[in-house]
Amino acid sequence: MSKSPRYHIIGTAGHVDHGKTVLINTLTGINTDRLKEEQERGISIELGFAPFTLANGTMVGVVDVPGHEKFIPNMLSGIGGIDLVLLVVDVNEGVMPQTREHLQILQLLQIPRGILVLTKCDLAEEDWIDIVEEEVRETLAGTFLEGAPCCRVSAIHGDGMPELQQTIQKILEELPPRDEDGPTRLPIDRHFTISGFGTVVTGTLLSGRVKVGETVEVLPPGETVRVREIQVHGEKAEVARAGQRVALNLAGLERSDLSRGAVVATPGFFAMTERFDARLNLLEDAPRPLKFRDPVHLHMGTAKVTARIALLDRDEMKQGESVLAQIHLDSPLVAHRQDRFIIRSYSPMTTIGGGQIIDPAPIKHKRFRDEVMLALKELESGEGSFIVQKLAELGCAKLKELEQTSGLGRERVTALLDNLSAADQVCRIGDQWVTAETARAWHRVLVETVDNYHRDNALQPGIPHATLKATLPAKVAPKAFEQLLGDLVSNGQLRQRAEWVAQPDFTPKPTEEQALLLQKLEQVYLDAGTEAKGRIDMLTLAKVPETQIEPLLAFLFANGTLVRLNDDSFLHRQAYQKAIDALKTHFASKETLTLAEFRDLIGSARKQTQAILELFDSLKYTMRKGDERVAWKLPNNGMRDE
Repeated sequence: MSKSPRYHIIGTAGHVDHGKTVLINTLTGINTDRLKEEQERGISIELGFAPFTLANGTMVGVVDVPGHEKFIPNMLSGIGGIDLVLLVVDVNEGVMPQTREHLQILQLLQIPRGILVLTKCDLAEEDWIDIVEEEVRETLAGTFLEGAPCCRVSAIHGDGMPELQQTIQKILEELPPRDEDGPTRLPIDRHFTISGFGTVVTGTLLSGRVKVGETVEVLPPGETVRVREIQVHGEKAEVARAGQRVALNLAGLERSDLSRGAVVATPGFFAMTERFDARLNLLEDAPRPLKFRDPVHLHMGTAKVTARIALLDRDEMKQGESVLAQIHLDSPLVAHRQDRFIIRSYSPMTTIGGGQIIDPAPIKHKRFRDEVMLALKELESGEGSFIVQKLAELGCAKLKELEQTSGLGRERVTALLDNLSAADQVCRIGDQWVTAETARAWHRVLVETVDNYHRDNALQPGIPHATLKATLPAKVAPKAFEQLLGDLVSNGQLRQRAEWVAQPDFTPKPTEEQALLLQKLEQVYLDAGTEAKGRIDMLTLAKVPETQIEPLLAFLFANGTLVRLNDDSFLHRQAYQKAIDALKTHFASKETLTLAEFRDLIGSARKQTQAILELFDSLKYTMRKGDERVAWKLPNNGMRDE
């Protein structure tokens, strides 16, 4: 069985004029300096892109980044989505300022793997190259590139290039493939208009896949648009997969609505945020400490915004420190848990640190609160802790919502929930998830609500089902509520009959005064029979105090003394039974029934007769056909089933 092709993105890093672009040209056959100014000046200004295929069939996209310090923002917009970096050092110059700054950026972004590439080796003696490599190794000590393989090349003559390709292939084989089954996420690094085609955006597809004809969301501006055409590394394609350089022709999107930093995504999955919680690291060689609310330039994906750092447990962050902080953005951007970012000083601009997002959508925290810091540490401590914390925050959430807020794929979230459920930390109610503690708290709320309702409504047979549900947060879905209630009924803490929920041993108990009023009210309806008038007239006749009306009626409805025809008309059960008997007797010998006929049969007024017949229709005892009714499912025992 042949393996599916793998796709990876590699990138370059290093000081200006150290041979990155020439190296990529030799590796791929493509000159990534496409701008006239780049070719005239001999330096890269914008990101360059080129594809090539390794001997094992792995398809590689190369991102060539500018090395000049003026173009660090451009470098940052291309380096974040790579799997492997080629740190390029000219053996004639050795480690230079941008070598160090690029290395710091790579370290902060936690690029998975890297290769040290010594270029222009045809211009140096072997002994000198050894010395330069040793110098570079000292610079790389303590970083992710410590112990990385080193390839010595001459891009002009091709020396060492086969060995470099073999090294790239070996490392990429050790890396996991990109997540094609995750949500679509493509940070836009370029956008332009082609006459006759419309808006085109390009970027590295970090996860998921995109197909021609499908709908995607562009954030910002938050519009859903159709993918008209796809190109992968300049070739037309029907589908683009994670790990590929992609160009999308988007129908119905104006270029003026776009900016570098926007994201093409699965509709409804990602959201814009104006703040996030993060683990923040300040470089040891940062020019000064970072103070509370200091402004910085923040780079994440292809986006660049200004931001302010809200230190939560201190007023000043010293060089080399790592803290938990809340980042407030001047402009919203798409952020996801575990995304990494870089911060640069506001002025003059230099890289001073970076970090990783813990929570992309937090509340605004108060400073110097132990509980805030403890919660953030819990969120940071692991994926399981994050799921539990977010569920505690959200109250309850569906699987998709947890996927979105955690930044993890569905399979990973499902596995975490299964493990947490087995450990009694979370549980599923309906199609929502809650922490086990929240479920226990909601169980207590339901039981206490029923107890309180009995105390305040002693004549009611219980609390109405809908009233009980309203005591839980509105976000709790009906299925989830039914399961919570079902748990309590199953273990004998509550009892449910029709629409009423009660304590297992609860029985309505009228006071002496209420018993007398109930007797009077029942007698009034008994005497009226099928000629009972509307609610107000009957209650006035019985002289029931206003404050007692609802509980007394509820009691009589619950025990079957009165039958509710509609909100205004009620019958004593004996009168209702008389109407049932009359209905059955009539249809024993006739096939149709008119309102006038039934009015005469039961000796009632037209309005009351109509209310009785409409109830019979709703109970499917009769079916209306024009001005007549026919028998449908006549009752066997007279009284309707409750």
